[in-house]
Amino acid sequence: MKDTYEKALEAAHFLRSKLRAIPDVLVVLGSGLGGFAEVLEDREVVEYGEIPHWPAATVVGHAGRQVGGYVGGRYVAAMQGRFHYYEGYSLEEATFYLRVAKLLGIERVILTNAAGGIDPGLRVGDLMLIADHINLMGGNPLRGSNDERFGPRFPDMSEAYDREYRRIAQEEAARLGIALQVGVYAGLAGPSYETPAEIRMIRGFGAQAVGMSTVPEAIVARHMGMRVLGISCITNLAAGVVGEPIRHEDVLEVGQQVAARLIALLQAVIVRM
Repeated sequence: MKDTYEKALEAAHFLRSKLRAIPDVLVVLGSGLGGFAEVLEDREVVEYGEIPHWPAATVVGHAGRQVGGYVGGRYVAAMQGRFHYYEGYSLEEATFYLRVAKLLGIERVILTNAAGGIDPGLRVGDLMLIADHINLMGGNPLRGSNDERFGPRFPDMSEAYDREYRRIAQEEAARLGIALQVGVYAGLAGPSYETPAEIRMIRGFGAQAVGMSTVPEAIVARHMGMRVLGISCITNLAAGVVGEPIRHEDVLEVGQQVAARLIALLQAVIVRM
């Protein structure tokens, strides 16, 4: 039976045959945020179903394809759809695509997500630069035997989100006149949204936003020495912050509303990464 490394190598070889070059940056697009892939120049599309050992994206708002194309002369791979623990995948399966990206030769990754705002200073439609995260998912994608071909047994996470990339994002946001908040992202397993009591607890932990992705991906990326930038789109205010129910349809709608700002910021940042 093939191990994760062998499966990832097969998938990487397949993608190398489909893409015109090794991407400089991998961009992972969260719920409702897939529009960035549509503005890439000279686009090439690879459906997830074609890629060996690749999971299927099952969530509404995740198209399930990888798009290669150019941003300011830099070749980029954009993932329209990610994989979540709550879909029934293990954390290892949900982060498999990053193993493939590393073996393909990608060293930089931008993780975007739709998140619920906890901090009173956040508003629906805000973009938040992830300065750090809190893992509340009840597991770790590195659990089990470690494969030294990917990284060390005990990887350092003191700078999970690259300091230089965060500085670049802040500089480019200021230049473009885009408000960019900064905060800590808490990752939970989902798929149920959090209760008001849970949100009070998470706020007490020091998080400004909450979601159901990104944390295991950042862990796996850092395990392999990849540099990570994280950006959350605040698509709703978390339970108890306002007295209204949370609906996935609203999350997707807000994602579409902020698309232009997110696309402009990503384009500007990628050129400087």
